[in-house]
Amino acid sequence: MSWLALDIGGANLKAADGLGYAESFAFSLWRDAGRLAQELRTVIAHAPACDHLAVTMTGELADCFETKSEGVSFILEAVNSAADGRHTRVYLADGSLVTPPVASTRPLSVAAANWHVLATFAGRFTEQAPAMLIDVGSTTSDIVPLIDGKPVTDSQSDTQRLLRGELVYIGVERTPIATLVDEVPYHEGTYPIARELFATTRDVYTLLGRFPEAAIVQDTADGKPSTKVAARVRLGRMICADEGEFNHRDATVMAEALAESFVEELARRIQQVQSLHSHQPTVCVVSGHGEFVAQAALDRIEFTGRRVSLKQEIDELCSRCAPAHALAVLAREEIGQ
Repeated sequence: MSWLALDIGGANLKAADGLGYAESFAFSLWRDAGRLAQELRTVIAHAPACDHLAVTMTGELADCFETKSEGVSFILEAVNSAADGRHTRVYLADGSLVTPPVASTRPLSVAAANWHVLATFAGRFTEQAPAMLIDVGSTTSDIVPLIDGKPVTDSQSDTQRLLRGELVYIGVERTPIATLVDEVPYHEGTYPIARELFATTRDVYTLLGRFPEAAIVQDTADGKPSTKVAARVRLGRMICADEGEFNHRDATVMAEALAESFVEELARRIQQVQSLHSHQPTVCVVSGHGEFVAQAALDRIEFTGRRVSLKQEIDELCSRCAPAHALAVLAREEIGQ
C-alpha cells in the first residue's frame, strides 16, 4: 500500500509521500478551476507511484465558489476524476480519515482541515509538553496550541480561528503590501502607500535574498519575473515612484521595514493565542516556507523554550509541504503500509 497525500490550495497544489518526496506546484484555482482534475493528474504523475491517495484542502475558499460547501464538492469531484481508481481518503478536522462519499456529507469538516493534520503530526516532536505550532506559508500563517501532543482550540471554522489569532492571513509570498502597512520609510521620512496591488511579500524576501531569484516565475503583482530588479520596480510603485526616483538602497530600506512589520504582526498574534490558554508553551514547532519569520517572531517575544524546526527534522521541501507530508505519514500509520 503506497500513499500520496495532496494538499489542495487556492494557489498551490502540494504533494508528499511521507517518505521524503514532496513537491509544490503553482496553480491558480480561482482563475481556472475547470483544469483542476488535469492538474492533479499531473501532480500524481510526477510523484512516486502510489495506489492510495489522502486529501486535505483549503482551496474551497477560492472566490470561484459561492460557498465553502460548493468548493469542497467541486474539489472532491476533481480528486475522484484524477484518482483513476486509486483508493482515496479525505481528512476531517476531527482527525478522522473518511471516504469521499462520507466527506461530501460533511463539507465544513473537510474545509481548511490541513492545519489540524499538521498540528497533529507536530505533536510527536513536543514530548507531551505544553507546546505551540507556528507554520508560516506563502499565503497564511497558523498558530496552534498543543497539549499532550494534540491540537487544542475551541475554533470550529477559519472565521473563528481568524478572530482568535490562530489563523493569520499573511504569508511570505502572496500577501499584498497594501494590507501589511499604512506607510513605509523613504529618504528622510515616511510615506503613505498606494492602496493597490503593486507588490507582494515575495518581492520583499526576493530583494532581501531570502528567496532565490526566478526569471521564469511570473505569479507576481505585474506578471513579470521574480528578480531583484523587478521586485525593486514593484516596491517603488507602492509610493508611486519609478526607476528614476527609487533606487536599490531605497528598495532595501523599504523591504527591511516591511519584513519587520511581518515579524511584529506574527509576534502579536502568537501572544494573543498564548493569552487564551492557561498552559504556556515550553516547546515551539516551526515549519513552512517562511519558517525564518516564525523564528524571528519567537525571538521578538523572547521565547526561551525549546524550538523544533521541521525543516531540520523532515528536510526543507517536506517542511514547505508540511501538511501533505504529515497527512501521508498519518494515513500510512492509521490505515496501513
